[in-house]
Amino acid sequence: MAIRSAWFFGVWLCCSLIMVPVSQAEPVIRVALSQDAVQLRIIADRFLRVRWSSGRHSTLDSSVMIRWSSEGIAINERIYREAWGQFPSRDSGLTVELVDTRRDHRLRSWEVSGSVVIHHRERALLVVNHVPLEQYVAGVVAGEIDPTWHSEALKAQAIAARTYVLYKAIQESEHAFDVVASVQDQVYHGRRSINGNVTRAVAATKGIVITYEQRPIYAAYSSTAAGLTEDAYYVWELDLPYLKGVDCPFDEASPRYRWETAVPIETLEHRLRQAGYRIGIVATVTPFSFTPSGRVDRVRILHSEGELIVSGQDLRRAVGYSTIFSTQFTVTRLDRALVLHGKGAGHGVGLCQWGMKEMAELGYRHQAILRYYYPGTQLLPLHRVRLALSD
Repeated sequence: MAIRSAWFFGVWLCCSLIMVPVSQAEPVIRVALSQDAVQLRIIADRFLRVRWSSGRHSTLDSSVMIRWSSEGIAINERIYREAWGQFPSRDSGLTVELVDTRRDHRLRSWEVSGSVVIHHRERALLVVNHVPLEQYVAGVVAGEIDPTWHSEALKAQAIAARTYVLYKAIQESEHAFDVVASVQDQVYHGRRSINGNVTRAVAATKGIVITYEQRPIYAAYSSTAAGLTEDAYYVWELDLPYLKGVDCPFDEASPRYRWETAVPIETLEHRLRQAGYRIGIVATVTPFSFTPSGRVDRVRILHSEGELIVSGQDLRRAVGYSTIFSTQFTVTRLDRALVLHGKGAGHGVGLCQWGMKEMAELGYRHQAILRYYYPGTQLLPLHRVRLALSD
C-alpha cells in the first residue's frame, strides 16, 4: 500500500513539472516507451545519476539492469522503495533496452535525449522518456517516414507531428505520459535514424503548429488513403470540421495502395477470443455497412454459437494492423481461410503520408499540403497558440 500511495504522489509531481509556459522554456514531451516493462537496461557513456521520488539522489554505474519488484524498483538487484526514478541524460543521450527476463535477450531499444523516468506500477514498470518538443519531433519524423523523402514532405510531417503531440499533451496533462512511442500515437525512434534532412526540416518549421481557432488540431495522419481520406466521425466519433475527408489522388505509388492478405479461420477465431469476443467456429464474414468513403463500417460474423457484429475498426484492431492494413477491403472464403483484397493503410483520417510525398514531388510547399489535408486550419507559431483546455 505504501508503494501505491507513493506512486500516485510521484505521478502528480512528475506531471506538474512537464508543461511550462512557452515564454519560459520549450515544452517537454512525455513519451511512454513501455507500459509493461519487467526488466530493462539503461546505458550511458559514463556514470548515471538518478533523482528519486523521495527527493534523494543516487550515482550508479554507466550501465544498469532495472527490474520490477513487488517491493519497488530493483537496480542491479538492489531494491529502491520509490514510486519513480528519473535518469537525466548528457549530450550523448541514453540507450534504453527492454530485456527478456528469461534469456537476457534485447527485445527493443531506443537512443534518447532528455531523461528517462521509471515509474513503479502494480505489476510492471512504466518507462517514460521526457524529451524537449523539437527533439521529439525529429525522432517522430525519422520514425514515421523515410528521411530521404522530399524536404517539403519532411517539413509537413514535422508540423503534423508537433501539432499532434501538443494536442495530446493538453488532453493528457494529468496523466503520467502524453503519447506512446508506437503507431498507437506516433512512431518515435528517439535519436536513431535522425539525419541532416530531418534536422533541417524540423529546424525550418520550429514551433509551427496547425491550429483551428488558435488551438492545436487533432492532427491525425496515416500512411495511405487510397482515393479518399476518412471522416474522423466514422473512426473515433469525433465531429471535427478539419477532418471531414478529402479526395486523395496522390498516393498510388504507395506499396499499400492495393494489397491482399489471407487470414486462416483458426487465426481469426483465436484473435477475436483474445480481444474478448465470445465466438464459436466461424462460418462467414460479411461486410454489410460502409462509410461514405467506401470503408467497412460494420461486419457480420456468423459462427456456430450465433452472430457477431463488429465495426471494421474493431475487426482490424483484433486481427492486427499488420494483417488488415485498412478498412477498405472485400472478403472471400477460400477453404479454411479468408482472403481480403484491400486498398490503403491506416485509419485514413487527416494527412495521407504517401499523398504528402507525391504532392511535395509535384512542387507543393508544406503549407499547401497541410491546408489541403486539414482544410480550414491555420499555421501559427507556438507563442500564439492556446495550449490550455480552459483558454
